[in-house]
Amino acid sequence: MSTKGNWSPPAVSGRLFTFGLVASWYSSNIGVLLLNKYLLSNYGFKYPIFLTMCHMAACSLLSYVAIAWLRVVPMQTVRSRLQFLKITTLSLVFCGSVVSGNVSLKYLPVSFNQAVGATTPFFTAVFAYLMTVKREAWITYITLIPVVTGVIIASGGEPSFHLFGFIMCVGATAARALKSVLQGILLSSEGEKLNSMNLLLYMAPIAVVLLLPATLVMEENVVGITMALAREDFKLIWYLLFNSTLAYFVNLTNFLVTKHTSALTLQVLGNAKGAVAVVVSILIFKNPVTVTGMLGYTVTVIGVILYSEAKKRSK
Repeated sequence: MSTKGNWSPPAVSGRLFTFGLVASWYSSNIGVLLLNKYLLSNYGFKYPIFLTMCHMAACSLLSYVAIAWLRVVPMQTVRSRLQFLKITTLSLVFCGSVVSGNVSLKYLPVSFNQAVGATTPFFTAVFAYLMTVKREAWITYITLIPVVTGVIIASGGEPSFHLFGFIMCVGATAARALKSVLQGILLSSEGEKLNSMNLLLYMAPIAVVLLLPATLVMEENVVGITMALAREDFKLIWYLLFNSTLAYFVNLTNFLVTKHTSALTLQVLGNAKGAVAVVVSILIFKNPVTVTGMLGYTVTVIGVILYSEAKKRSK
C-alpha cells in the first residue's frame, strides 16, 4: 500500500487548480484596480462614470455568455416584478459603490484607497445593526475600534490626502457594505435567492441603463472625447476593453474561489489581497508612503482579522 496518497495526481491537480484560481482572482482584482488608477489618474482619462458603464456593459455580455452558452452555473430566472425591483435597488447601490470608488482613484493613491476599503466590516456591522434585528456579541463590536482607528491614523500620515477623494472612498466602502446587507434582506426567501453570477447577470444591464443618462449629463460629450483620444492613441480602446473584461473576471474568479475554498481560507486570502495590492501599487506608481500611514493600515488589517475571528467564534 502506498503511503503517498496525499500526493496522488488528482490531489496535486486539485491543488494546482485551486492555486490557479486564487492567482487569477488576485491578478484580476489587483489588475483592474491598478488599471483604473492608471486610466483615471496617470493616463488622464477623467470619466469614472463612463468607465464604470464600460465595466457593466462587459459584465452584462460576458455573464450571458458564461451562463447561457458555457453553463458555468445554471441560469436562475427572475420570478416576479417585486424581485426585479429588489434587484434594481441593489444595482443602484452597486453603481454608487463602483462609481464612487473609481472617482476616489482620481485623487487618492491605491494604497490609501485600500486602507479605507478595509473598513467595510465596520459599515457592514453598522448597517446590519440599523436595518435588521440581528445583533452581534459585544466583543465583535469592540474589534471594530482598531478598524476605524487605523484609518484615522493612516489619514493623518497620508502625504497625498485629498478630502473629496477620501469622502468618495468612504462612500464607496459604505455602499459596498450596504449592498451586502440589503442583499441579505431583499433576496432572503428561498424562491428569490440568486447566486452571485446570476445576480450579476441581472444587475449589470440595469446598471448600464442607470449609468448611461448619468454619464451623458455629468460627463458631457464623453463618447466624442473618448473617440478623439482614441484617434490620437488607439491604445486607449485596448485599455478600456481589457479593463472592462478584467472587471468581469473579478466577479467570476471571486465566485469560483468562494466555491472551491473554505470560508476561512477566503477570509485569509481576502485580507492578504489588500496588502498585496498596496505593495504592488507602491512599486508601480511610486507614491510616497510614511511609517504613520503604513502603521495605520496595519492596525486596520489587524482589526479586520480580529473582527472576522470574533464573528466566527460567536456563531
